Formats: sequence, structure tokens, C-alpha cells
Amino acid sequence: MPRPYSSAVIPAPLEQVWPSIRDFAGIARWHPAIENGELIRGATGFEVGAQRRLTLGDGGIVVEQLVALDDRFHSLTYEILEAPFPVRRYISTVRLAPVTATGQTFGEWWVDFDADAADEGGLVDLFANGVFGAGLAALAGRFTT
Repeated sequence: MPRPYSSAVIPAPLEQVWPSIRDFAGIARWHPAIENGELIRGATGFEVGAQRRLTLGDGGIVVEQLVALDDRFHSLTYEILEAPFPVRRYISTVRLAPVTATGQTFGEWWVDFDADAADEGGLVDLFANGVFGAGLAALAGRFTT
């Protein structure tokens, strides 16, 4: 089972970065690949079981569900319920930690997923670079002066 991964140092304190990740419904405000996002289940984007519907730049639709939200350890885990790419199981986590020496934030994002072997290589690249790497870079860019 592949595990695409990306990480970045975000030039802001954890207390400033965590609200952007924590808001499950708000990912379209900072992720460049997402044109629109809306909450389709749950009263807020802060409750386990909440679902979001994301419209990608190419028009594809992704539906995701919040599986875990941990304010103590600054992590969020979600699963894909519907997607325009060939995955059977997709459980992803975003986690933040303080870089205590500099006052910045270390962000990491990864996924465990199942797919046909012929699709795995392209999906690993898509998730690690196109989703996670691009997302973390855009998030870091929000805090660059």
C-alpha cells in the first residue's frame, strides 16, 4: 500500500496556522486546486462525520468526510467517499507541529490508499505533489510577508 507524503515549514506560529487546517469546510480558501468547497453534512466543519463537497479546477467533484479532529495534537484525518480518480480506500491526515527554535510551523500531509497497481505511480505523484505539496506551499504563502 503506497503512502504519498509531503511536508513544509510554514512561516507562522502554530496558533495562526492551525485554524486554516482545522476548518474542514474552509479548504477552498487556501488550496489552489480547489475552486469551491461546501459543507454537505454537519452543522460545522469542526465535527467528526462532517462531509464536504469540493469542486476541483478541472470540474471534478470530490466528497470527503472528517474522520478525526485532534486539537491537542493539531491533526485532522479525512476519507474520500467519492472522487474522479481510481481509489478504493483513501484515508489522509494533515498534522502540524511547532518548530520551537524559530516559532514557525512544521506541516505534514500523507495518505494511505488502495488502487490498482497500474494506477499507483500516477496517484502517488498526484497526491504527494499536486495535492499535498501544492496545498502546503499555498498555505505557507498565506503567511509570507
